Order: sequence, then C-alpha cells, then structure tokens
Amino acid sequence: MKRILIIDDEVNVALLLSKFLTRNGFDVSTASSGTGGMEALKNGEFQLVLCDFRLEDTDGREMLRNIKLQYPKTGVIIITGYSDIKMAVELIKMGAYDYITKPLYPDEILNTINKAFETHHALVEVDEEPQAAIVPEKSKVKDPKKTVFAAEFVTGTSKASKELARQIELVAPTNYSVIILGESGTGKESVAKSIHLNSPRHNQPFIAMDCGSLTKELAASEFFGHEKGSFTGALYTKIGHFEMANGGTLFLDEVGNLSYEIQAALLRTVQERKVKRIGSTKEIDLDVRIIIATNENLQEGIQKGRFREDLYHRFNEFSIYMPPLRDRGHDIILLAEHFLRSANQELGRNVESLSQEVVDCFMNYRWQGNIRELKNVMRRATLLTEGNEITLKALPLEMSTYKLSYEPVSYSSNNGHHVTHAEVPEVKEPRHDLKNAALEAEYETIIRVLREVNFNKTKAAEILNIDRKTLYNKMKAINLK
Repeated sequence: MKRILIIDDEVNVALLLSKFLTRNGFDVSTASSGTGGMEALKNGEFQLVLCDFRLEDTDGREMLRNIKLQYPKTGVIIITGYSDIKMAVELIKMGAYDYITKPLYPDEILNTINKAFETHHALVEVDEEPQAAIVPEKSKVKDPKKTVFAAEFVTGTSKASKELARQIELVAPTNYSVIILGESGTGKESVAKSIHLNSPRHNQPFIAMDCGSLTKELAASEFFGHEKGSFTGALYTKIGHFEMANGGTLFLDEVGNLSYEIQAALLRTVQERKVKRIGSTKEIDLDVRIIIATNENLQEGIQKGRFREDLYHRFNEFSIYMPPLRDRGHDIILLAEHFLRSANQELGRNVESLSQEVVDCFMNYRWQGNIRELKNVMRRATLLTEGNEITLKALPLEMSTYKLSYEPVSYSSNNGHHVTHAEVPEVKEPRHDLKNAALEAEYETIIRVLREVNFNKTKAAEILNIDRKTLYNKMKAINLK
C-alpha cells in the first residue's frame, strides 16, 4: 500500500486531501503540526509526505530538513499559498520532490503524487539498477569496480566525457574533498551526486547547498544551525547543513560567493570536524565529505583577498574540470535525446526524434547556458511539437535564426556502426567588432519577424518578447521605417 502523510494545520484542507487520496487508492494519515508530523513519521513508515509550508510551530524548510535527516528515503512535496519561484528552487535543491501552490487542483495533485511514487521506486532501486541514460551496463553501487551515475547524469562518447567518467570512478571511493570547476550549467551538482553514489557513503544523506543565495546574516545559521531563542527571530531550533549531512556528503555550490567571515568559520569546522549550533555550548562531531563547485577562479579570488587560501587548500584535495557543452561534440545530441525522453515522460507526449536541421543547429550553436540551457530548450520544444519530430519551428527564436554552415562528415561510433552527422565547423570571426555583430544580428531578427507578421508591430513585439515602445526605438535606431 502506498502510504502518505499530510501535515497541514488547516484541518479542512487536510481532511479534503485525505478523502480525495484515499478514494484514489492511497493509505493516508494526517497531522496538524510539525511536531505531530514528526511523531507520526516516528510511529509509521510513509513513502511520501505532503507538508504545508506555513505551520504554526515551524515551516516547510525546517520540516524538509528534519525529514531528510531522519528519513532520507521519504519523499517530500511542499504545499504553499505563496507562489515563490526562488523558494521553490531552494526547496527542491534541499531535497523536496516537488512544490505545488494553493489553490489545489485534484488532477495536478494526483499527477504529482503518482510521479513522486515512480521516482521514489527508481531511487530505492538505484543500488540495483541505475536509471541514467547512456550508462554503461556495468553498474552496481556495491561493486567498487563499477560506476553508478546520478539519474540526471549522462555519460557520453566524447574524449572529455570519458575523462570525466574516469575521474569520478577514481575519486569516488576515497574520502577526498573535491573541487568541481566549470561554467554555469555544466552539471556540477550531477557530478557531485555521482561521486556520492559511488562512495562508501552512498546510503547516507547527500545535502546540496547553494552558497550563491545566502546572505551574510543567514549563512552561519544555514551552515551550523541555531538553538531556539538564540537571536531575535529564532522561534525554533534549526539543524544546519553540516549536521544534516553528517555521515554523508555536503555539496556547496558557488562557494566563491561566501563572505570572508563565513569562510573563517567554515575553515574551523572543516579542520576540527566539529560543529556548534548558534546559541549552544555543545559541539557535535562531524563525519562529512565536502564537495564544492564554482564557476569562479578561486586562485584569482585568493590574490584579490576575496577567498581564503587556507580554506582553498583544505578543499582542493582533488579537482575535476567540467567541460562546456560546446566542447563535447556529438554528446550534445546524446544529451538532447535523453532530455527528449524525460520531457516525453513529464508531459505525456510521444515525440520521437530531432530533425536533421535541429541536429545541425545544435551542433553549431554555442550553448552559453550549457546543459541547463539544452534541457530547457528540449522541454520547450517537446511541448511545442505537434508531430513526431522536433523541427526548427519549435526552437527559441535566437536558435531558429542561428546561421548554420556545416558539411556532413562520417565517423565510426564505438560499436563499429558507420554514422553521418554535421561536423561542428571552425567559427569564422566576423569582420566587425562584437558590438556591431550583435547589432547586425538584432537587425536581421527584427526584419525577419516583421516580414513574417506582415509588419504588424504589435505581433512582432510579442514574438520578440519586447514592448512596442522598445521595438519602435530599435526600428528608429536602425533607420527602419
């Protein structure tokens, strides 16, 4: 039986949800407070928790932390009446499966819960059979010679991808701290998860923390936790990320954004392997592996006095460089096909392939947003595609107008099959400077869109995602009447 716990201090909401989910075949229990919810979890085994973000005695962040710390295999969906994207991203990074907003719609709730149970099953089975696409058949966590990848990590056939997989396999079984370097969007968190899954700590928590979103005032509380009443606004005891990750792996993303003072406190914790909550005198022993990620040059930060050299050397026991997507050759298409399968599953679609034009476009495009950009492009294209094949029409405007210059070449794949695809050409430098090149591209795009809509400026502004006034100004700037 699929067991769900609903934690909501609005009794009517909890009752309606309970009745609806029971009718749909779930075994449902309810609790009206955070304390009651934790007690219910202690006394019964639940695969999924639906938790209201605002409770009288705590909030969704704290509930998520506590549930993930004590019951790491239990999925959590946060319910709130405050549609805040930043909060949603933060909660999902902390380990929530999903985030839904009030008013609640039955179809949406049921769809989200069913997907959560599918994911939960996949995660439970990950020790036996990894769920990643393009993953070698060799993979069971408990065999030290084999590699398991995080579900969103896709191995490729390029030299850069093979080297990345080799480094993960090499460092994962050790207890080394790791720095993952690379541009934004290259998949640094996926690599960190893969290292964790292939380490002796794979059954312990993996806690991810976005240092880029932390204010100086909140950072200490987020890292180390605090006791109730330790400062104004400390209405309850909070467990910090170090304590949450105890026994497992703590992943710190964009660590270069931390203030110098927090770096000093972090150094002490890393050195002594002890943590003390704000307002407490008790030290807690730590056994945490630390993996950090940054798209900044930390050595340059050291020279400019923004990053502590001693902390850098504590972290830098092993470093991994994430290649940008544009340097991964035909892996771009492998990744696109992987995201197509994911988008089909998410949207209930059945799009089968990419047109040759799209393949050529992808192989020539610069992918400044890397894998994150590719994933978003594929989700959008899958949604917009009506037939079985994604065409240029379904791509964002800046991609569909991207000028291609390629020649098909042949190569042999790893399995010996002869394959033809568009080779990425050498980029020909424009004769103009970068500013003029950008203006020229903008001019061509405006002209093309205006022609498509028979010079209807309202429609053109809509397609270009700008207001009419901006369009008029741009037309005036290029003397377009």
